[in-house]
Amino acid sequence: MPEILQTQRLILRKLSLDDTEFIIELVNSPGWLQYIGYRNIHTTEDAIRYLVDGPLKSYEQHGFGLLLIQLKTTEAPIGMCGLLKRDTLPLPDLGYALLPAYEGKGYITEATSAYLAYIEQQLQIEKLMAITNLDNEKSIRVLEKLHFVFERYMNMSSDDHPVRLFSWTAPNLPEK
Repeated sequence: MPEILQTQRLILRKLSLDDTEFIIELVNSPGWLQYIGYRNIHTTEDAIRYLVDGPLKSYEQHGFGLLLIQLKTTEAPIGMCGLLKRDTLPLPDLGYALLPAYEGKGYITEATSAYLAYIEQQLQIEKLMAITNLDNEKSIRVLEKLHFVFERYMNMSSDDHPVRLFSWTAPNLPEK
């Protein structure tokens, strides 16, 4: 798959059906299960369904979606970041996740900073949202570094636990 962008240490590219093993590993990692939730993805077929119904569909429908984060040196997949369009939010929201071995090394901040610049310059998106679990301190710190502003607590659905809702406005695009 062609890359979308590069940073000093990372390559960000669209996910493809070749990424099924990585998806199985990521969505079953402790951080994903704790902060994002169980997705019942354990087989190649499950991962294909997740990719087709999620990121690949989003690229087609919205022109954006989750991107694979790879190390530049080895091209090993280490996580993903990108935009989601949820029915429960009025704007696209930024999402990200890393494999446990790569947490705490600044990769998410590096990847999402570059992606926000891409969103602003290439996609011309002015405003975004992000959500976190109430206790996901690492994710909250990342959003604060990226200049997301806490808006309020909310529930994504009637049976969900409350989440923190953040917003971001592109710093270099003129207000309309």
